[in-house]
Amino acid sequence: MPKIDHEQSFDGAEELIQRLGLDELLNEVRRILTSFSLLVEERRDANSAKVVRSLIDEQFKKAGGWTQRRSGGVDWIKRQAINSRPRYICVGVEIQVSGRSDMLSVDLIHLRKELLQGKIDLAVLVVPSDRLGNFLTDRVAKLSEAKRHIDMARADEMPFVLMAIEHDGPGPALPKQAKSPAGTTPIPRS
Repeated sequence: MPKIDHEQSFDGAEELIQRLGLDELLNEVRRILTSFSLLVEERRDANSAKVVRSLIDEQFKKAGGWTQRRSGGVDWIKRQAINSRPRYICVGVEIQVSGRSDMLSVDLIHLRKELLQGKIDLAVLVVPSDRLGNFLTDRVAKLSEAKRHIDMARADEMPFVLMAIEHDGPGPALPKQAKSPAGTTPIPRS
């Protein structure tokens, strides 16, 4: 099972988690990220980051109660009722394991926007560890790049949690998709 190799809270996120009782939802995110098998070929750029993303998305679907957005917002959101009243708390999760590293800035913008609009109470950004990132397709975002983007975007001024995941260990390469000419369907590689 993957492990969370690094976790860092920003701008009072720990206090917010305690005050609003978000620890149950945050623990669910941790369980989701560590509840499947993630074996990769331990060779630079040998594995499909898109496959890793699909595996993580599948775990959120299985967990139930999480709403997925395909584009234009936070990837996964879950609401939890407070004392069976019409009030709720909400966590938003951005998964950045399959896009170019510059997409981290877009994810941070999505998280900030949803926080400022009151749509989520706590934001979580998930990236591969530096070690795992080296084994995924090139240009993938990884922990060291996430920290750089956080500094550049001044995202450390919003309450969120950064998590980096590490794979279980060595295994066969996760199949990449062959690049196809523009306008055609990609052909899976064996």
